[in-house]
Amino acid sequence: MRIISGSHKGRILKADRSFEARPTTDFAKEALFDILNNYFDFENLRILDLFAGTGGISYEFASRGAIAIDAVEINERYASFIRKTVQELDFKVIRIFKENAFTFIKRCQVNYDIIFADPPYDMEEVKTIPDLIFAHDMLGKSGWLIVEHSKQVDFKNHPNYVETRKYGAVHFSFFRKEK
Repeated sequence: MRIISGSHKGRILKADRSFEARPTTDFAKEALFDILNNYFDFENLRILDLFAGTGGISYEFASRGAIAIDAVEINERYASFIRKTVQELDFKVIRIFKENAFTFIKRCQVNYDIIFADPPYDMEEVKTIPDLIFAHDMLGKSGWLIVEHSKQVDFKNHPNYVETRKYGAVHFSFFRKEK
């Protein structure tokens, strides 16, 4: 896993080989951030990284200057890896929550500019994520929700759905509070 751009551009991070997390591929991550670059000034963003895994998306936002990033990961090994990496990279803007993402959503009182959710592809509750985010009013006025998922998931009928972009096996579905 590498950081693609920003203050830590090119930095390679190695997670333990026994980790079962599926980090977003560099190819897909680069494409995603190319899209986001056209719509957002990273220095003013508040980010939520749900199902953070090894933290790759959080590090990318931090490297690009986001002001606050909350990374939610239930697995203690992955959360510990994120904590260690945050410390090594001196990313003071990243807070780690070792917690179930669905529990976090229900108790969260913060509005975010971007919420990125990368649940396990085989998780049955994947389709409920947009409804939960919008029901709990977690996005700021111009906020975006991005859900990474497999090709088996289709969000096209969701009222806040905007589009899906495909990069190999990685699919990003975009939702906006105000379409």
